[in-house]
Amino acid sequence: MTNHVLLTAEDHRDLRVRRERDATLGDAVMFCVTTPDEFRQVQAHYPILFRRNTERDEFLAVALLGFEDGENLFLEGDRWDAAYIPLAIDIQPFLIGGSGSADAPKQVHVDLASPRIADAEGVRVFDDTGRPTPYLETIAEQLGVLDAGWQGSSDFFAALRRHDLIEALTLEVTLDNGSVNRLVGFHTVNEDRLRGLDGDALADLHRDGHLMPLFMAVASIGNFTALVARKNRRVADG
Repeated sequence: MTNHVLLTAEDHRDLRVRRERDATLGDAVMFCVTTPDEFRQVQAHYPILFRRNTERDEFLAVALLGFEDGENLFLEGDRWDAAYIPLAIDIQPFLIGGSGSADAPKQVHVDLASPRIADAEGVRVFDDTGRPTPYLETIAEQLGVLDAGWQGSSDFFAALRRHDLIEALTLEVTLDNGSVNRLVGFHTVNEDRLRGLDGDALADLHRDGHLMPLFMAVASIGNFTALVARKNRRVADG
């Protein structure tokens, strides 16, 4: 259950948020949403894959964190074992929402049902005068970046589909103990078709700002080796 409400100083003057990392706080997830604008940071640590919403016939990008539902191989107790945490994780329990008017600016909302909401411990969202704390200012900036990236994702995926660059991915990972993890339901960039694009197609992708995130997504696949190593260590440690 969620309880999304508009964040205001009047209603949430004393609101605090737990910032530590823990499975009980919602960090035990197999993947999280990302956007092309974030690919440069994400690709340094995580494989970037695509998921298709069959109802809407549209794609979204995700950072892969594990191989099974509820598995985050970067979560080590109360520590996130990577230098960069994807925005979709780092902004929780906040989200961006509309104000009811298409012309009005977006607003910060908060999920009051999130386990990150704290009574006494945690980071304050507003100070004693009702002004946003530096933490909330950072969150608002992150939300803006994520929203802008989300708005631009449709053009990115339209370009990939136009050039037939998306292909389904089925990956079987055999661990050191002989067990097999099978990854299905994801898509990736078809590198053969990417290499076969002519100069005009590459120029179009570059002009529209899609070429760099496309290369970032391709480069991120190299992180599978490190992710499998994390899985082997997790299994060995029991």
